[in-house]
Amino acid sequence: MTVVFIKGDDEALVAQEVVRQTDLLVGDGDKSLMLEELTQANYFDEEGRLEMVQLVNAALTPPFLTDRRVVVARHLALFSKKADVAPLIAILDDLQNVGLVLVWEKASSSSRLSAVPKALKDALANLGANVIDAAPKGKARKALVEEQLAMADVQLDRQTKNKIADAIGDDVGQLNTLLETLYATFGTAHVKASDVEPFLGQASDVPPWELTDAIDSGDIGLSLEKLHRMLRGGSRHSLQIMATLHNHYQKALALQGSSARNDKEAAAIIGGSPFPARKALNVSKKLGIAKLSQVFALLAEADLGIRGKTAIDPDAIIEVLVARLARLSR
Repeated sequence: MTVVFIKGDDEALVAQEVVRQTDLLVGDGDKSLMLEELTQANYFDEEGRLEMVQLVNAALTPPFLTDRRVVVARHLALFSKKADVAPLIAILDDLQNVGLVLVWEKASSSSRLSAVPKALKDALANLGANVIDAAPKGKARKALVEEQLAMADVQLDRQTKNKIADAIGDDVGQLNTLLETLYATFGTAHVKASDVEPFLGQASDVPPWELTDAIDSGDIGLSLEKLHRMLRGGSRHSLQIMATLHNHYQKALALQGSSARNDKEAAAIIGGSPFPARKALNVSKKLGIAKLSQVFALLAEADLGIRGKTAIDPDAIIEVLVARLARLSR
């Protein structure tokens, strides 16, 4: 009995990991006999009530004409409460000759990925299940990109890898397709940075912290580059970026006049983990109350403009704001 738990909010990355883990479990067996896949359509009864009956039955069904079965359960984030996952937890210790792939991902009817119930987390830990974050954040996401680039069939030098990583930004899900296209085009030949440019298209989204880091460094050009990637590659609305900037500086303001001397003390005041708290503390010290007052005046002015006080394009307003904030950080 093997249980694999895959979670993530990036549809492409989750799908790739599901295929990878399913293939590992099926091995050289007959997929048509071994594999059963359930999706959100299998979790509702005739009256539209959410239930796990089909998943439980599939997991407990003995193999037929094979030595084992593989059951893949997609869209499990529908079951966001302890009572919802209780039937699954109850059978985990009873599984025999089955590989169970549990996929914690959004259903089409969901707007966000719900948290995994603690009861299910504990049950998986006790079972020794293989828990995989298919769409990690921060450093782990960069490590995932490095791993996929290193495993590519096509030969890429460091400059080419850096160019690809920069172009895909936060949209790691497109990397696998890009590498397959490069391999189909160039085979195992060495590929230079100039060779991949036609395949990269428009630069993809970047995580919000790349924008705030660029602003905090005082680099206006880099700040505007990150902003444009969020607006165009990520299709983010200017109000979303305003919320990111306001939250960033609100943390710095909260530390003004505090006794925080390090990241842990700062985290105790503003909440969250020490790493972002250290950034907030550095911004608070660097800007001081005078410049932070200017920051919030600029944020208020831009917010009113984006909401219609002026006829200026919202993207132009946010560009001017970012340039001014970066200048204040110099």
